[in-house]
Amino acid sequence: MVKILLKEVKEFKKESILTPLCMIFEVIFETFIPLCSGAIVDNGVKQANMPYVWKMGAVMLALALGGLISGCLGGIFGAKAATGFARNLRKKMYDNIQTFSFSNIDKFSTAGLVTRLTTDVTNIQNAYQMILRMAFRAPISLIVAMIMAYSISPKIANVYLIAVIFLATIVIILMISAMKYFRQVFKKYDDLNESVQENTNAIRVVKAYVREDYEVSKFKKASENIYKMFVKAESKVVINMPVMMFTIYGCIISISYVGAHMISAGALTTGKLMTLLQYCMNILFSLMMLSMIFVMVSMSMASAERIAEVIKEEPDITNPENPVMTVANGDIEFKDVDFSYAVDGKGEAVLKDINLHIRSGETIGIIGPTGSAKSSLVNLISRLYDVTAGELLVGGKNVKEYDLQVLRDQVAVVLQKNVLFSGTILDNLRWGNKDATLEECQAACKIACADEFIQGFENGYDTYIEQGGSNVSGGQKQRLCIARALLKKPKILILDDSTSAVDTATDAKIRKGFLEEIPDTTKIIIAQRISSIQAADRIIVMEEGRINGIGSHDELIKTNEIYKDVYESQNGGSGDFDEVGDPVKSQNTEGGDR
Repeated sequence: MVKILLKEVKEFKKESILTPLCMIFEVIFETFIPLCSGAIVDNGVKQANMPYVWKMGAVMLALALGGLISGCLGGIFGAKAATGFARNLRKKMYDNIQTFSFSNIDKFSTAGLVTRLTTDVTNIQNAYQMILRMAFRAPISLIVAMIMAYSISPKIANVYLIAVIFLATIVIILMISAMKYFRQVFKKYDDLNESVQENTNAIRVVKAYVREDYEVSKFKKASENIYKMFVKAESKVVINMPVMMFTIYGCIISISYVGAHMISAGALTTGKLMTLLQYCMNILFSLMMLSMIFVMVSMSMASAERIAEVIKEEPDITNPENPVMTVANGDIEFKDVDFSYAVDGKGEAVLKDINLHIRSGETIGIIGPTGSAKSSLVNLISRLYDVTAGELLVGGKNVKEYDLQVLRDQVAVVLQKNVLFSGTILDNLRWGNKDATLEECQAACKIACADEFIQGFENGYDTYIEQGGSNVSGGQKQRLCIARALLKKPKILILDDSTSAVDTATDAKIRKGFLEEIPDTTKIIIAQRISSIQAADRIIVMEEGRINGIGSHDELIKTNEIYKDVYESQNGGSGDFDEVGDPVKSQNTEGGDR
């Protein structure tokens, strides 16, 4: 885990080396200051030798200045190394997330990934800076101070040794006790972020159902869990400070007592006692710093593990060694295909025994009850998931043989959850083709029946879309997403219930545009409304992950009970209000999308 993370230090290796070097120089400068102060007392003040006092004072000033400069440089280099390390970790995680297949993403919640990219990386950043600065400075300072103390008076130095052993034991016990809570607390952050994310994304639903109190209660509960966990952890850690102060004062009293007797016996000078007291403070300060490092490392270990999980995650779907770089046509063939969402395909299959051949240029409708795996079927075509068993061919080649980018450029998918990004309408459309001209965007929008409402906006195609497309209606959002897909000029176009928020008249216009403008493109339309797929060349009826029936509208009316029941329920008025025969549909216009 540590090796994986440290790879991301990269271009900040120099700063990572210079930081501890600067801290070592700071320790060296600080080590000689107590000797100088002791010498001033013994050889200057007692001897009334003012020139010596001034001389040693100047030396002390130079040493202090050297320590200050070293400390400042260490701080600068440490900050640069730590922030750069954090930046690289975020980039590495984000880059790896972009390679994930849907199955990889399913392993991590969105809130969990956000926590890893923010809170967890910040913990690692703080810990890394602490380690670079204090993990080298504190032990070296402690060791050097102990050596100097023993060189002056082994008897008094033994007091330090006892204090070090006592404090080290207490710190280790406290850290082991606190670490288990720190490991748990960051998982609670996922719950907190999830609560915030859900609330902000669904704020309209929250207000429509007057559930603000419920959401506040849910957030409070998540926040309270973090609070309680931190209280438990910090209650262990804070014991460190009073124990530290007790030890410091105990050392000072013990050294003063022993030292006074030694001075009376002539075995120690006043200046040396003063030097030993300063070394006492150095030693105990170093111990305090080490305890803080233990706290920070304890907090960051859980974060490090969570970050390493994302970095180590290997995408389930990758390019072959010599990928096919051209999709010949929109021909699609499923051969004995099974599919399961479970890891390694060991769970219950959601698609079973799928055998299907779709000719290039065909318009295929797919219908079936909720949970019949309609979306799962089409997600396999662009390798958003891989088949568990069997074989899926596009353009006569197994989809696993293609370069992923080439395949997905030729298989445009408009998913159930339509997503627009903050930016202008043109910015969003050019996700389909970054080099698309205004004329090409307008042409695609005309096919998708989006041009008419875009022209109605004050700024037209330069209209700004808020995050998530919150300032356009559901139907408008769907049509923009269809236009975006058309700009890819794909050989296969998949609409996964992508006209559900569009009125029937507009839906018919879109289908007419497909027929006239992209006749050679294979079109697969998943819909709940019979009217959306009635004119398709063939219609597939799905049930419980299997193909229950396939044929034209007229054929299925006669031969398939599921299709016949849906058609009759919708035509009879008990189905979708926007179906064939519904008098409302003729009055449903642009405003109906909202």
